[in-house]
Amino acid sequence: MQFQTPSNPFPTSSYYGSDYFCDREDESTHIIKLLENGQSCLLMCNRRLGKTALIQHIKYLLPPEYGFIYLDILATENEQQFLDALGSALLQSFPEKSSVGKSVWEFIKGLRPIISFDQLSGIPQVSFQVQHSEKPVQDILLFLSKLDHPVIVAIDEFQQIQFYPEKNTDAWLRSTIQQLQNVRFLFSGSRQTLLSDLFSNPKKPFYKSANPLKLEKISQEIYREFIIRTFAKKGKTLTEVLAEEILDWTKCHTYYVQHLCNRLFQMDKKKYERADWQDCAQNILKEQEVFFFNYRSLLSKQQWKLLVAIAKTGVVYAPTSKDFIGKNKLGSSATVFKSIDSLLEKEMIFKEINQEGAPYYQSYDVFFERWIQGKDF
Repeated sequence: MQFQTPSNPFPTSSYYGSDYFCDREDESTHIIKLLENGQSCLLMCNRRLGKTALIQHIKYLLPPEYGFIYLDILATENEQQFLDALGSALLQSFPEKSSVGKSVWEFIKGLRPIISFDQLSGIPQVSFQVQHSEKPVQDILLFLSKLDHPVIVAIDEFQQIQFYPEKNTDAWLRSTIQQLQNVRFLFSGSRQTLLSDLFSNPKKPFYKSANPLKLEKISQEIYREFIIRTFAKKGKTLTEVLAEEILDWTKCHTYYVQHLCNRLFQMDKKKYERADWQDCAQNILKEQEVFFFNYRSLLSKQQWKLLVAIAKTGVVYAPTSKDFIGKNKLGSSATVFKSIDSLLEKEMIFKEINQEGAPYYQSYDVFFERWIQGKDF
């Protein structure tokens, strides 16, 4: 598989091959073993931790005889749009002129969709004109099951099916999947509570139908060496101390690390100093201010005050404690509870549990947190 060389060795989107991909060796090995042995996997993590890039990396590492179909269904709102996304992903995964592609394209055309091509990228898009989407989806999956080689279907943001107006999507989809002998699924998403309910609730059709894997942050030591090595390959020097400072400031969160290193690499310098990455960081925060101020317009006064308090603190274990409420003038504990639910729903904050079993809350956006910490709100 050939990849384009990115203009910057710290890409913030897309996948450019293993040379620009940091670690995830254990996770990749575990997922591939599951898929190769006929088991499905559920990949969960907070947003912007590199989930989609990992999925593409797994595609790259799989044996060449495997077919791989990726679809992100976050933007879908119903079963019809799910069908369109699946059909489009199928055609995009198999070139029409390839041996397998010919049969794939013939099959899809047999379902009589409207096929169009993006004018810039040439990527095929499919739109089906059907009243009920269940049967065409089943037909596509059963067709994949009859191919001569294994097929992996990766469905990103899978929790979205719970928001479809049709009430039994998970039931008929699970029933169809159980019939497939040559197709394995890699489910993934960032709404961990919703995904956990889908796969761990005994009352739900997908109960224990996939092996769960929670994606954590990359080891700071491994990320540090990767950053230094990547700069060095381009003739640039970044010391261990500065790499550690960058990782501390970005909280070793993949997207924010890549974003800051991308900006730092743009500087016309061969050897970096502390002021260089700090200037880049401040420029990024200044550019992002328009989004940060918009957060405030999207929230009630109490929600904004709680978000600011959590961001300033960094990690909050007891948001309803008297000390935290009093220090940040948040009103009553009942108000805080209500605001927490709203901020979680809006994905402004996230809830985690540490190794000792204690829950805590953090801001979802590391740049927003650093911006707040530099303001006098």
